[in-house]
Amino acid sequence: MEFDKIDIHELLPQKDPFVMVGRLVWFDEEETVTETLVSEDNIFVDNGYFSASGIIENMAQTCAARIGYVNKYILQKGIQIGFIGAIRGLNLFCRPKTGDLLRTTVTVREEIFGMTLVEAEVRVGDRLVAEAGMKIALKESEEKENDDDTTR
Repeated sequence: MEFDKIDIHELLPQKDPFVMVGRLVWFDEEETVTETLVSEDNIFVDNGYFSASGIIENMAQTCAARIGYVNKYILQKGIQIGFIGAIRGLNLFCRPKTGDLLRTTVTVREEIFGMTLVEAEVRVGDRLVAEAGMKIALKESEEKENDDDTTR
């Protein structure tokens, strides 16, 4: 699969201006990698620096890109909504500035009962910006509602 041909918006439930990943650069069963250019107009940029909240959202959306890729290209189904269930061991070493290219890697540690446990790291070049463990919970696909249902 040529990842550079994939529109990241097709993989994510988020819509602009809340999209915090630029492109998918790698996917396999264990690891997913995205790249994101920190732009001045990003809603998580303040005084030229990307916020901790933006970094966490970037990690979570890299997980979402992984799930979106699996659903679209492997399972051939729609986008699923995911939620951050927990964050542990968050270390923020520095705040990226506008113009920095973030490379975010998410490594799956375990998947069980609709929960995915991952280790995430964000780098700018060789410099480690942030790392964390995350638990991502997936919302079950909603069944089609019955139009004759009078209990609504």
